[in-house]
Amino acid sequence: MPTSTNRRHFIFQLTSLSAALAGGAALSGCGGGDDEQVDFLYGVASGDPQADRVILWTHARFADSGDTVHLRWQVAEDASFKSIVSAGTVAASAASGHTAKVDATGLAAGRSYYYRFLADQARSPVGLTRTLPGSTSELKLAIMSCANYPAGFFNVYADVARSDAEFAVHLGDYLYEYEATGYASAGAAALGRSSVPSHELLTLDDYRRRHAQYKSDADSKALHARMPMIAVWDDHEIANDAYVDGAENHSPDSEGAWTARKAAALQAYHEWMPIRTGSDSSRIYRSFDFGNLVSLHMLDTRLAGRERQVGITELAGLAGPAAQAAAAAAFSSPTRQLLGSAQLAWLSDRMAASTATWQVLGQQVLMARMEFPVSVLAALNSSDTSPEALAAGSAAVTAYLTAKATPAALRSPEQVALMNPQFNPRLGYNLDAWDGYVAARETVLGTALALGKKLVSLAGDTHNAWHSDLTLIGLANPALAGVKVGEEFATSSVSSPGLEGYLALPSAQVKGIFEGVVDDLKWLDPAQRGWLKMTFTATEAKGEWVFVDTIASTDFRASVGHTAVYAPGSVT
Repeated sequence: MPTSTNRRHFIFQLTSLSAALAGGAALSGCGGGDDEQVDFLYGVASGDPQADRVILWTHARFADSGDTVHLRWQVAEDASFKSIVSAGTVAASAASGHTAKVDATGLAAGRSYYYRFLADQARSPVGLTRTLPGSTSELKLAIMSCANYPAGFFNVYADVARSDAEFAVHLGDYLYEYEATGYASAGAAALGRSSVPSHELLTLDDYRRRHAQYKSDADSKALHARMPMIAVWDDHEIANDAYVDGAENHSPDSEGAWTARKAAALQAYHEWMPIRTGSDSSRIYRSFDFGNLVSLHMLDTRLAGRERQVGITELAGLAGPAAQAAAAAAFSSPTRQLLGSAQLAWLSDRMAASTATWQVLGQQVLMARMEFPVSVLAALNSSDTSPEALAAGSAAVTAYLTAKATPAALRSPEQVALMNPQFNPRLGYNLDAWDGYVAARETVLGTALALGKKLVSLAGDTHNAWHSDLTLIGLANPALAGVKVGEEFATSSVSSPGLEGYLALPSAQVKGIFEGVVDDLKWLDPAQRGWLKMTFTATEAKGEWVFVDTIASTDFRASVGHTAVYAPGSVT
């Protein structure tokens, strides 16, 4: 059933788990004397839970100075903090942008806990967190991606916060790096959501200020206070279409060294996110074991090992023979990397060692094969929306689908050519995704198949909702071509626009084109914002795509738009 949410009512319930749960603390989290007032402006957060510990986060600053704030933190079994099970001290200083993080240890597996920070008489809002279970028969995860502050309100966060999900999983693009007049900002001023700072992010201070703006959002604070988050970055936490040595949205001549910008972005990310920070802050791939039910492997498909993207224009031969030859050589290289050798070895070891029923990849970009014939790719030009171009694109799609539906013996010579991959090869429409790294994908899927694992991929990045099969191409063994290894459940965006934003076609037509042309695609929603609820049991992985009806207002309705079940060994 659809649910109606009034943001103001629900924020007052959840941001501090009510004023009563905060032990009398004001929702603002301020207290103390006039000259010693400490502000907790961005609430609290928790993340990276393990069976015996969890990361706790806050931001604390004196109202009138940048001096270090010395904090006490407490974890309790009860909302009134009469039964404190873990406690300690931590400092919020200028060196960390006045953020504070602590690894709260000594907790019991599979338990919910309340936590807070204190500075003299000031108290932060109270947060609710939980540890990983030692054993469980069911797991509910909230999967999110792509939250763009100027594009609209974070109603998706509000809905997740009031759901029965146990853990939040954020697959990246937690924020966007563009200037205030950049991507998806047309309605920002009217909504009161113009980006801060107004220029594109380059320095540590820039990234800190943008993180602070996103954390200031009431729905973001409510979500973080309600459940622990397991997160990885994608590209926009640094710059669009990032890879190891650069990014599409980075010009060294005018914006300085890529290494400096990346270092600033990663430092701010670790400061502002409830993520466990190790000795190497650039390494964020890590695993979470939910008993023997799910092993969640959070991957870094951006910065750990990704080689530069190959352009679809060059690969399709639309930029000339020389460019096509160079692109084809890079694209078809058997050593082409997306994860990098170190991360790939780690993932293989983790899957081999895991005794969990499900191996789940929490990662940024679509892993499923989203392949279109070149005849269709060449005709569907999103930069040309003239009536003539749209008619040509529609004709190319119709011709291909007609040929596909015609029995081979009855096809015309033109239809035979359309279905012949030698004359009309199939390419992924988005080569920033795994489709641009075919050998790397084949290695991961082949490893899971060889290990006999039940595999699920979780993905974000595209701003659309997808459900697909994960199949092998058969690079190493042609006999395995088309073999299904698992399924992919991909979430829509929190607020960033999807295919409806740049394909000048009705959503129903876009859906029909993709579902008709892409062999491994089972279902697509190309136009709605939302989140994905994943429920795992011993026999099935169920995805429920929840959509909100608006991001232009804080009053919204949310409903389940589609449900799919993956139950290996049974008919789905």
